[in-house]
Amino acid sequence: MRIKKWFSIMAVICMLCLSAGVMPTLGQEDAGKGKTVDDVIEKLNDHYGKKNFTADFRQKSILKAMDITDTAEGRVWFKHPGKMRWQYKVPETYLIVTDGETLWIHRPADRQVVVGDAAGHFGGGRGASFLADFTRITDVFEASLADSDDQSWRIKLIPRKQQGDLEQIHMEVNRKSLEIEQVTTENIYGDITRIVFEDVEFHPEMPDRLFDFQIPAGADVIQMEN
Repeated sequence: MRIKKWFSIMAVICMLCLSAGVMPTLGQEDAGKGKTVDDVIEKLNDHYGKKNFTADFRQKSILKAMDITDTAEGRVWFKHPGKMRWQYKVPETYLIVTDGETLWIHRPADRQVVVGDAAGHFGGGRGASFLADFTRITDVFEASLADSDDQSWRIKLIPRKQQGDLEQIHMEVNRKSLEIEQVTTENIYGDITRIVFEDVEFHPEMPDRLFDFQIPAGADVIQMEN
């Protein structure tokens, strides 16, 4: 079903566009552990800031109103600042890639490429900067520690101002490795997108060609509005 396929793609874009930029809520402690959300964000900034990394991902998207659940798997690459490549492998092959200026979505099976302005979708500290440039932490969201345990910190993000239909984001962080293991977004309609990251590898160098895309000859090109 085409709407199901496109929901999966757009859910990822919405997650990336809206899940970046966190202003910690001061003084909120991590139940008995003596850590405030400020401390955790600082640790994450030290761990991810200005670093390039790649990871496997598993995605589950739930469109509540239409009773649709969509799953996908693949590999993702992030390069500081603002470059990313989402290579989907299951259940089908498609690509979401940006060089920090242009956004491309390629669906080989449909011979179709969607092209957009990366700044319009990921600019101003949003989107790619959430993981491709973790140093761009702003005051877009209010952050708090929620339901943390001995294994993980769980950070809840609430928009300070309306961000489309986004209601909240939950980010799960491994205490020991400091890796962001899971990001879950929920909108005002109850739609949920959950992405789990595994096998994270940090790389000092990543070739820029990973984040460039040449539109195949004969492909239909669709311009995406900001």
